Amino acid sequence: MRFSLYRPPQHGTRPLPVVYYLAGLTCTEETFAVKAGAQRFAAELGLVLVSPDTSPRAPRLPGDDEHWDFGLGAGFYVDATQAPWSRHYKMYSYVVRELPEVVAAHFGPVSRRQGIFGHSMGGHGALVGALRNPELYASVSALAPVSAASRCPWGEKALGRYLGPDRESWRAYDAAELARAKRYGGTLLVDQGRADKFLEEQLKPELLQEACRASGTRLELRLHDSYDHGYYFIGTFIEDHLRHHARLLCR
Repeated sequence: MRFSLYRPPQHGTRPLPVVYYLAGLTCTEETFAVKAGAQRFAAELGLVLVSPDTSPRAPRLPGDDEHWDFGLGAGFYVDATQAPWSRHYKMYSYVVRELPEVVAAHFGPVSRRQGIFGHSMGGHGALVGALRNPELYASVSALAPVSAASRCPWGEKALGRYLGPDRESWRAYDAAELARAKRYGGTLLVDQGRADKFLEEQLKPELLQEACRASGTRLELRLHDSYDHGYYFIGTFIEDHLRHHARLLCR
């Protein structure tokens, strides 16, 4: 697995907090670093930024590039249980467990305090990771996330193939289901463009909002006129997200 990593000027002077960014469908580990404009804010705030690739790239599996929304570039941040994906597509464990160990061992000193955020499929992965592991992440946010993966075409396709037909098993990778099941102690920051062509069919922030109300989880859902799903949207609000993480991590 490949990942990108940015170390701010303060690195080496003290252990710095790490913020993990999970990218969306078809992206690589380079997309965020090239397009988001996050480094200048991370430099000011003293944050290490890490962005993993969105799927394994080797070994190649039969049919892994037949669909843009499944397989290569579309690991959906789950631990697959169905063959042949289950041998290599362990994106959830990689992001939550393995990658932080690699970062700490080879790019330290880093603080134990870490945050996670992402865009689209990556926003789904970030919310799921934080909601399932509140002890690991002191901050979480998302930009145009897939809010209810088990109830949208992208998620149904990915979860059905990676996890199998038992929809009960999908609940572990559905942010809205997780938010409804248990109150999250922190605040979920979510930005969403109203002009996003995927808003109604794929993203469904209203389902996350309903779930958070039911459990008492604090959700700051900000809807923005005229913004779509692309990196101009991300670039506009990336400073807000990094400052959100810094307020919680740099204490």
